Amino acid sequence: QVQLVESGGGLVQPGGSLRLSCAASGNILSINTMGWYRQAPGKQRESVAVIISSGSTNYADSVKGRFTISRDSAKNTVSLQMNSLKPEDTAVYYCYADGIKRPWYRFDAWGQGTQVTVSS
Repeated sequence: QVQLVESGGGLVQPGGSLRLSCAASGNILSINTMGWYRQAPGKQRESVAVIISSGSTNYADSVKGRFTISRDSAKNTVSLQMNSLKPEDTAVYYCYADGIKRPWYRFDAWGQGTQVTVSS
């Protein structure tokens, strides 16, 4: 069983910064994609930022230039640095990963979610 554990959410004022982190564990052979999604009240879950094993990244238009995703493949971790936060960034943020687990099965997994609230 692959588990993702997130940390780093909280309350921040508009214009502030937060850093989310996620660690994957559990019989992992390799991870292809790691990423962050978010879901605001009454809205569908949306992709925020993803990074694949080659290091290529993709960002939602709404966060380009403000958020930066990074990963440490040796530690199976992914982070999201969020700057210039706006009230519309308020949501539950979920970590995501997919890849191969022992003995040789594909997996995809989600974290439990961490609340980010941007408010004055």
